[in-house]
Amino acid sequence: MKIAILGSGNGALAVAFEWSKAGHEVNIFDFEQFPKNIDAISKNGGIFSEGELSGFQKISYAGHDILKVVPEANLVFAVGPAYSTEPFGKACRAHVRKGQKYIVCPSSCAGSIVFKNALGLDIKDETVIVAETSTLPYAVRITGEAKISVYNRLKGGYFLAAFPSKYTKEIYSDIYPVYSNILMAENVLKTTLQNANPVIHPVVSLLNTALIERTKGNFYFYEEGVTPAVGRLLKAVDEERISIGKKLGITVIPDPVLGVEQGYQAEPTYDTGYSKAPGFKGIKAQPSLNYRYFNEDAGFGLVFLTDLAAQISVETPAMDAVLKLVSIIMDRDYKAEKARTMKGLKLSNYSLEEIKALF
Repeated sequence: MKIAILGSGNGALAVAFEWSKAGHEVNIFDFEQFPKNIDAISKNGGIFSEGELSGFQKISYAGHDILKVVPEANLVFAVGPAYSTEPFGKACRAHVRKGQKYIVCPSSCAGSIVFKNALGLDIKDETVIVAETSTLPYAVRITGEAKISVYNRLKGGYFLAAFPSKYTKEIYSDIYPVYSNILMAENVLKTTLQNANPVIHPVVSLLNTALIERTKGNFYFYEEGVTPAVGRLLKAVDEERISIGKKLGITVIPDPVLGVEQGYQAEPTYDTGYSKAPGFKGIKAQPSLNYRYFNEDAGFGLVFLTDLAAQISVETPAMDAVLKLVSIIMDRDYKAEKARTMKGLKLSNYSLEEIKALF
């Protein structure tokens, strides 16, 4: 197949590497304001990897011309943070071909719906299949010029769903040969809610704010940043996420339990489960507070979760408190910015039962 990768960050390079390794023609696009990794891949003709994926894999094209990447692609991966989903969708809008398949990886809260809206398609349009994953299939970092280190290729515990869900099996059959550990979810409500980044990153960052500012992130985010008290807040926020899922008829797996399934954690607890997790060992904190752990995971993730919860009448006092405190710390009102809301998804007029039926 011809595979298009939208994005040139950590996850995008890992996806590109593995699909090339599987024998597919891989082409990478990113916007001109992100030239560093694109230029490095183009210069080297491919991507180097070490760790759980290793070697060198050829990339047919890496550049800023979307016409060389998307129009003829059989499968298009949009790989990036939540704020990249809409721009990628808009960039693809003029090049959509009937029957194409798009995967937002990871969902980052209803990413498939955001992408479909950005393509200019009605929410019920079935011209193309748009799907999403609950998380990236890897723990990965760019460690050099066109070089990545893959610390964990997930052993399980991650999910795929299409929107609408009747197409999940079809797109699953396309990606199973590469991601044999991925599971089919009942719908994109499951993939969206099973992403725990909005639970973990804002809480740990919030309770380590002074340390981040003082050391510029020179400490271990999980090993040193998670203590029993931090774990109690993690648990409270996670239980609210689980409650949102329950109201929607979705079983959300507690994050430490999922972390064990994915190969990150050795025990399913909210304190030492993270601080002693083999898969989180050696991961440094962010260099400043102005980072995606607040800007994406609170500004998009917690904003979306609390907005969804309010619409279906689920109380989220812990999430609300974290979001309010993070907004004060960052001197910006994330909730008022409305980066990811039910209205933005064109779902604000749907009742609980209508939401369940739609997906």
